[in-house]
Amino acid sequence: MSSRGAGSASWTGSARSSRTVERPQPDRLLLFTTVLLCAAGLVMVTSASVAFAYTQHQSAFYYAERQAAWMLIGFVALFILGRIDYRKVRPLAPAGAVAVILLMLLVLLPQLGVSVNGARRWFDAGPLGTFQPSELGKLAFAVFIAHWIDRNSQRMGDFQHVFVPFVAMLAGVLVLLMLERDLGTAVVMVGIFVSAYWAGGGRLRHIILLMGALALGFVAVTLLEPYRIGRLTAFKNPWADPLGAGFQATQSIYGLASGGIFGVGIGHSIEKYGWLPEAHTDFIFAIVGEETGLIGATLVMLGFLVFGVRGYRASLRAPDRFGMALAASITTWITFEALLNMATVTNTLPITGVPLPFFSYGGTALATTLAAVGVVLSIARHGSGTALGNNRGSDEAFDRGRRDRRAPVSGARSRASVSR
Repeated sequence: MSSRGAGSASWTGSARSSRTVERPQPDRLLLFTTVLLCAAGLVMVTSASVAFAYTQHQSAFYYAERQAAWMLIGFVALFILGRIDYRKVRPLAPAGAVAVILLMLLVLLPQLGVSVNGARRWFDAGPLGTFQPSELGKLAFAVFIAHWIDRNSQRMGDFQHVFVPFVAMLAGVLVLLMLERDLGTAVVMVGIFVSAYWAGGGRLRHIILLMGALALGFVAVTLLEPYRIGRLTAFKNPWADPLGAGFQATQSIYGLASGGIFGVGIGHSIEKYGWLPEAHTDFIFAIVGEETGLIGATLVMLGFLVFGVRGYRASLRAPDRFGMALAASITTWITFEALLNMATVTNTLPITGVPLPFFSYGGTALATTLAAVGVVLSIARHGSGTALGNNRGSDEAFDRGRRDRRAPVSGARSRASVSR
């Protein structure tokens, strides 16, 4: 072969290799972890709900069938959102947030909303069960707040023009959730907003101030509701009233303890036969521990740990600030919700009514969560492979108030040291 031919072949190979490297790749580990968690969740919903479903609806698979239908809807949304550029959803952010707010207001009307256990936060969705606007709001508000933070990225340290409007928006959402008597979702929503604000470059002292004010607010809200005071009392010592206020907590612990290391086997739970309330929804992790034991519960926790690592990795490698804030808020939403649920089931925290993502029965929550995972997959697909801010100017704007030490951008500190 002539030297010219060899050079041409070499150039062609290099160009082909360059195209291969530049082609956006999906985060297969994140997708694989999500599929495994969903598959395990569907199995556990089926197992945990058979007795209750047969008693209430004369069909042992009533809840499992609806969960599978919502899961299918969620995976369709996941693959669509995962393949398109996530920046295409940004123009819809304001309209999406307004639409969800209207739905959250409409659900409060007795003529439209469905009341369950004194809380009014659902619409009747017919054959698919119920529809909960606040679950859709988690994704809509995550997209909106990331959009808003990116628009104000050059003045994130401004208290009056950025932090105060941010607190006002969060307060408005929390008021709606309190009207729906949904403290659990309110806590998760705080995680969504604060993580986006921090990832977008917000000052640490502003976040500390906000968290202090929110802590006082949640204490006041708890003291105003007798049933929340009862939950706190039961949390301190559930065995003081094991047949009353502490019944759910004690039965949850019995279920986890009886599973031992290897569990009693899938489908062989005793607690799901009327002993543990909400066995297929908020307390499904107790059934996971009972039927699969310590090993199964640990694998579920490891699954959420892997999900969190890959989600925050996608955030750090996002090509823009909007993607970074959005991936951080979605990852925090799902992992924080899982942590809260597991802490509740193990009586590490008081009962808050937070579902276990991918596991707890609830169609709106499952479909919305899968759609959110699709957004994170899109951000990961378009990630540059390195952290945001390859130029010094971006780092200076992003690290405002953190003095490089606490910069969430990998490599920012080392570059700052070199520049000094």
